[in-house]
Amino acid sequence: MANIVPSVCCVVLAAAVVVFAKRQQGARIQYERMGSDVTMLCGSLGGDASATWKVNGTDVKARQVQEGPRLTLLEVNLSSNGLYSCFQNPDGERRDQIILRVGIPPKEPSVACRSNTYPKGFYCSWHLQDPTYIPTDFDVHVKHNQKSLETQKDAVHKNRCHVKFPELFSSFKYRVNVTAVNALGKASYAITFDDFSIVKPDPPEKVIASPIPDNVRRLEVKWKSPSTWPDVENFPLKYFLRYRPLIRDQWQHVELSDSTHHTITDAFAGKEYIIQLAAKDTEIGTWSEWSVAVHATPWMEEPEKVISTTEAEAIVETTPSPAPPSPKCRLGIAVGGCSALLRSTPLLLVSVLLSLM
Repeated sequence: MANIVPSVCCVVLAAAVVVFAKRQQGARIQYERMGSDVTMLCGSLGGDASATWKVNGTDVKARQVQEGPRLTLLEVNLSSNGLYSCFQNPDGERRDQIILRVGIPPKEPSVACRSNTYPKGFYCSWHLQDPTYIPTDFDVHVKHNQKSLETQKDAVHKNRCHVKFPELFSSFKYRVNVTAVNALGKASYAITFDDFSIVKPDPPEKVIASPIPDNVRRLEVKWKSPSTWPDVENFPLKYFLRYRPLIRDQWQHVELSDSTHHTITDAFAGKEYIIQLAAKDTEIGTWSEWSVAVHATPWMEEPEKVISTTEAEAIVETTPSPAPPSPKCRLGIAVGGCSALLRSTPLLLVSVLLSLM
C-alpha cells in the first residue's frame, strides 16, 4: 500500500502536466513590458460581445478593467504571467487562449574578449547586467580591416564565441559588436582592440611543491605550461611565483624566465607555505589569473624519541628483579646456615682443647 500512494501521485502529476501542455497548444504568446497596462482581446469577438476570462483555469484576481471581450490588466508584474483563456457568454464556448509573458527590454550588454590560445585566435563573451525575464538572443559581429570575420559558437558557454586571427602583428584594430534582442526591444555595445592587448594565458598547471631532504629552509616548486597555450617554443611564457607562510599575510614574489621550476631558499623552518603561479607571454599581453594554491612544508629532522612516564613504568614492571643477597652471619641470630654454624661451635672448641692436652 505504501508503494501505491507515490505511484498514484506521480500519475496524477504527469496527467496534470499533459493537460496543461494541451491547454497551451494553439495559444498565442503575448509579451508585455513590466509595469504597463496590458490589453488582451478575445479572438475575433466583436466589441459588443460579452466574455469571461480565466487565468490558469481560475478567476482573474489581478487589478483589471473588462470591456466586452477585452481584458485590461493594470500595471502588470511577474505574477501576471500565465495562460489566459476567454469564454463567450452565455454558452461558455472557449474562443481564445493567450500566454502572457511580462519582462523588460534589454540594456547594453557587457562585452569582453581574450586570447588564451595566441596566436591561433581569441574568444568573446557577453552578459546582461539586469535580467529581462523573457527570452533574449544575441547577435555578434566581428570585423577586422573592414572585413567581417566568421564566429563559432562555444560548445559549453552559450554567451561566448570563438574567432580565428586572420593575421598576426596587424596594425588594424578588431571591432566586436554585440546586440541583445528580445520581443520588447534591443540594445548594442561594441568594443575595439589590438590583437596584442587581449593576450592573457591560462594559469600554469600541475603545480607541485616538495621539501628538499636535509634542507630546512628550501622548497622545490615545479609546474607545467597551460595546456591551452599552443606554441610555447615560438611564443614562450614567463612566470610569476608568489609564496608566503600561512602565519603571515605578506607575499614574497619571484619573476622567472621560461623555466618551469624554482627552488625557494628562504622559507621559515617548520612552517607551512602556500604557493601560486601566474603566466604571461614574454613580450605582449597581461598576466594570467593565479594558479590553484598548493601547500608545502620544508624538510624537518626527525625528533629524538622521548620515553614517557607511562612507558618507563611499563619497562620497570617487565624487568626481572635480581635475587636478594645472602644475609651475613651475626652472633645470636639464627638465619639459615648461620644457625647451624652457631649450634656446632661448642663441639669445635672442645675438640681443639683436647688436642692441645
